[in-house]
Amino acid sequence: MAVVRDNRDQNRFELDTEGGTAFANYRRTPSAVIITHTETPRALRGRGIASELVKGALELIRADGHRVIAGCGFVVDYLDKHPEYADLAG
Repeated sequence: MAVVRDNRDQNRFELDTEGGTAFANYRRTPSAVIITHTETPRALRGRGIASELVKGALELIRADGHRVIAGCGFVVDYLDKHPEYADLAG
């Protein structure tokens, strides 16, 4: 199982897959992480990779004690479908 990592040098969460790297760009504030864009390699779309990426990113954000601000539609939809992360929305 691939692990989502925080690439702080590029301000993005990354998930390596066989077909490339899915990523979620972000901006940090003192108390929150604003996820501004998610992208999955075109050939891998529709396989749940972006959901796995966002879930891993949210777990990392939670572990750091921050909130998340959904700055892209995919993250908005993910949070709507996964109330277990409602405590992070801010």
